[in-house]
Amino acid sequence: MKKVMVLALVACSTFAYAQKGKTVKLFDGKTTKGWHSWHDTKVNGWHVMDGVLMTHGGSGDLISDNEFEDFELTFDFKAAPKGNSGVIYKVLETPEATSSYMSGPEYQIIDDKNYPQPIKDVQKTAANYDMQVPNDLTAVKPAGEWNTGKILVKDNHVEHWLNGKKVVEYEYGSTDWQVMVAKSKFASWEFAKAHAKGKIALQDHGDMVSFKNIKIKELQ
Repeated sequence: MKKVMVLALVACSTFAYAQKGKTVKLFDGKTTKGWHSWHDTKVNGWHVMDGVLMTHGGSGDLISDNEFEDFELTFDFKAAPKGNSGVIYKVLETPEATSSYMSGPEYQIIDDKNYPQPIKDVQKTAANYDMQVPNDLTAVKPAGEWNTGKILVKDNHVEHWLNGKKVVEYEYGSTDWQVMVAKSKFASWEFAKAHAKGKIALQDHGDMVSFKNIKIKELQ
């Protein structure tokens, strides 16, 4: 019996390790399996239509069941005209947190041209929200069209990519990062405490937003 248990443990360990470096789907194109609504065990409001994961707004953020540390996340996204959303990472779903963005950096998604309120460049698509301006503000396609995003996190080095262009780069937890945080609205939140890993959140900012081809590769 002991021998069988040891073999089973070895097999499980080998399988877990084999997943590192392998690209897997975070969204299967058919269901919301692997996700839940913020501070809930089920999914509220978000739905799948023709292979697209979407919300019409007012559903709350959608959170990955699993946490991730070093990874490459790729996703296609489409903001509605005048819409606002984002992909947030290193999210800590703690009981006292009221929003996912209070603990993790955000890859901003927004209608850069027609958002109904004035926005700064640091709030435009693919920005490290309220921290860093994308280095190419022309890389985004108009609201209503599909864009491709990528977030790379490796040994605290973070990159945001938009439609094949690297537009943001920073060292998470570094002195420079701490200076940026101190000047932002995140200074007194969990966001300001660098942490190794967290969940992925798809933000519901009250507007329609769509995602597809959400894939992640955990890096060794």
